[in-house]
Amino acid sequence: MPPYLPPDAHRPLTLRDVSEASGVSEMTVSRVLRNRADVSPATRERVLAAAKALGYVPNKIAGALASQRVNLVGVVIPSLANMVFPEVLSGISSALEDSGLQPVFGATDYKVEREENVIYEMLSWRPSGMIVAGLEHSEAARAMLMNSGIPIVEIMDIDGEPIDSMVGISHRRAGREMAETILAAGYRKIGFLGTKMPDDHRARKRVEGFTGALEAAGVTLTATEHYAGGSSLAKGREMTEALLKRAPDLDFLYYSNDMIGAGGLLYCLDQGLDVPGQIGLAGFNGLELLDGLRMRLATTDACRHEIGQHAAEIVAGRNTDGVIGGKRIELAPRVDPGDTIRKA
Repeated sequence: MPPYLPPDAHRPLTLRDVSEASGVSEMTVSRVLRNRADVSPATRERVLAAAKALGYVPNKIAGALASQRVNLVGVVIPSLANMVFPEVLSGISSALEDSGLQPVFGATDYKVEREENVIYEMLSWRPSGMIVAGLEHSEAARAMLMNSGIPIVEIMDIDGEPIDSMVGISHRRAGREMAETILAAGYRKIGFLGTKMPDDHRARKRVEGFTGALEAAGVTLTATEHYAGGSSLAKGREMTEALLKRAPDLDFLYYSNDMIGAGGLLYCLDQGLDVPGQIGLAGFNGLELLDGLRMRLATTDACRHEIGQHAAEIVAGRNTDGVIGGKRIELAPRVDPGDTIRKA
C-alpha cells in the first residue's frame, strides 16, 4: 500500500492521516496506539505499518496544553561520553538560556535503530524543536522528523541534504585540508586510524576528502587500522602499535579524532620515535583537554561550540529574519599543525 501523503507536508500528522493510510477508523487507530487488546492482530499490524511509513508519533500530551507543544528542545547526539559533544551541548544551552526553552538530551551510540527510538520518544512529547547530529538517518526516523511540524536542525555536517536546517562543517573539506597540510610538509607514507568505523559517517567523509586530496597529488593511503568501538588514549596506543608493526615505514598517522591521536602520540614518544621528524601525527576536533601533553597534537578545530549556538538560535527563532527553518550555516574547519607536523 503506498503511503498516504497529507495535503500539507509541514503540518503535524494526526490520527486521521493514519486512519486514511491504513483504511480503518480513527477510533481503531487510537486503540492500536494505546495498545488496547480489542483489535485483531491483522488490523494492529496494518495500523502500525501505516504509522511507521508516515512517520506518525502518538502525542503523549494531547489535550494537556492548548498549544500541543512543550518548551523542550530535543537534542540527539551519538554519545554523552565522547569529549566532543559536551562543547556542542554547552553552545546549545547558552543560546537557549533566555529563550524559555529547555534542552533534553538523548544519545544513540552511533546506532541507526537507537537513533530511531530516541527520536520517536522525544517527538512523542511534542517538543518545540529538534537538534539532531548528522544527516544520515533511517527512513522511519527521517519520516518522523519531516512530518513533525517543528523546526529540525541537523548539526555537525553539511555534506548532504538536510531535512530542514543544518549547521556544521564540511568533513570532506576538513579531510582534504589536512591532507594538503601533510603533503606540503613532505610526508608521503601515510596511514589512517579510526574508531566507530564505519558507523561514524562524519569520519568516513573526512577519509573520503583526505584520500581524494592524496590521490590528486599522486599519493595513496598506505595502511589503515579501524576499530568498531569507542575512543580512548589506551585504544589509540593499541591501534598505533598494531599499525606500525604491520607497516613500520609509515611516516605519518592521521587519526579520526584527537583522543586516539593523543594515545598514538604517547606510544610514539615512549618508543623513542622522532616526532615530527621521523613520523608525524594529526587528529581531529581540537580538544583543549589534550593541551597538557608535552607535544601539541596537530588537529582540526571543528567549531563545536559555535555549531551548538547557531542550531539553538534557529530553533528559538533568533537571527532568522522572521523565518524559522530552511537555514544552512557552514562554518570553516581550521587546521592547527601543533607540534606534530614538520614545518613546511
